[in-house]
Amino acid sequence: MESSDALMARFLALHPRTIDLSLGRIERLLAALGHPERRLPPVIHVAGTNGKGSTIATMRAILEAGGLSAHVYTSPHLVRFHERIRLGAVGGGRFVPEDRLAEAFARCEAVNAGAPITVFEITTAAALLLFSEAPADVLLLEVGLGGRVDATNVIDRPACAVVTPIGRDHAEYLGDTVEAVAGEKAGIFKRGCPAVIAPQDYAQADAVLCARAEAVGATPILVGNQDFSAHEERGRLVYQDEDGLLDLPRPKLAGRHQIVNAGTAIAALRAAGFGDIGTEAFEAGLSAVEWPGRLQRLRQGRLAGLLPPGSELWLDGGHNVDGGRILAAAMADLQERGDAPLVLVSALLGTKDAEGFLANFSGLARFLVAVPLASQMAARPPEEVAEIAGRAGLTAATAPSLEAALASLGDRAWERPPRVLICGSLYLAGAVLSANGTPPI
Repeated sequence: MESSDALMARFLALHPRTIDLSLGRIERLLAALGHPERRLPPVIHVAGTNGKGSTIATMRAILEAGGLSAHVYTSPHLVRFHERIRLGAVGGGRFVPEDRLAEAFARCEAVNAGAPITVFEITTAAALLLFSEAPADVLLLEVGLGGRVDATNVIDRPACAVVTPIGRDHAEYLGDTVEAVAGEKAGIFKRGCPAVIAPQDYAQADAVLCARAEAVGATPILVGNQDFSAHEERGRLVYQDEDGLLDLPRPKLAGRHQIVNAGTAIAALRAAGFGDIGTEAFEAGLSAVEWPGRLQRLRQGRLAGLLPPGSELWLDGGHNVDGGRILAAAMADLQERGDAPLVLVSALLGTKDAEGFLANFSGLARFLVAVPLASQMAARPPEEVAEIAGRAGLTAATAPSLEAALASLGDRAWERPPRVLICGSLYLAGAVLSANGTPPI
């Protein structure tokens, strides 16, 4: 059998554009496959600009701690495509094996018969096919881009639809206002299905999401700080809704924003009918949850070994302005707990607001080292990133490689070992995990 990589290479020729938001092509393919989207376990469908992956990872950890099995579909991957499809099993799911992925790709290619379709659409169809043929208690389904016409929006009656915090991103596809983006994300709400809306950073997003949910008859609407709340108290997560209060461990995931994500995850599980799995499952899940490449501390590995003894190495793939704000706040929190000079190592794509992202770190980071991102033609040259960083208020330099950037920090004299944050792109995060020898598992 051909490899999944070989099949994926052929998929690239099926449509002239990498992204072309539409439902018609995947609906045609799914019909030809016998409608696998109608043979799925209960689906929790998750859209949003920031926090989707962390919210899904938290739900999965809680469900698995409660003895349930969860299929998971997320994007993008960091190192290998297989990370996007996790097949559920009691005791913990696993990334789809190569033989099953290649076989699903081949079936979709044969049925598609050369018709125009994007890579994300045909691979999403393959994922739904795999999920339909393997038993699980739930499918945690992440939107790829937007929601309304995203390829995942073929589920007629999800057990729950979730929208995490919304910001400005992908303006060329979703619109250049928060209201426009929120309208696209709200496209996953369905009549008679619970709609869980996370606490939003923008009042305009809240207004649009609530209005769209009411317009389509999505029920109930669970709005952060109205129908459910989550906050940190004495190092614990306190969650409360109409069913009562949970006093839980703080999420293992770093950053104050993970309190919001964990609260959203709990609300979604309760709305979808999984709230009775027991307090012990919520406790164990929050204590165990992991989500690679998102404020992840790399304590060992080849790259971590290049830094001065006692240094901290952190990795985050956030790349939009709001993601940068959240990340800078997390770094500021770390600074309060333990003073250390913060250094950024960064690469950014030309499609992102690089100055807006980096401005969040002005006055917080000691300096920035810009590195190339050879795997992406859309990546900004390091010299351009350094220039943008200067305009954003940061002292900046360049390095010819990630390894050279980290090694250069080892040559400096430090009053205290530095705290190094590699950030700016999920593609960079994937390259880091691969080079460090610590890929997602």
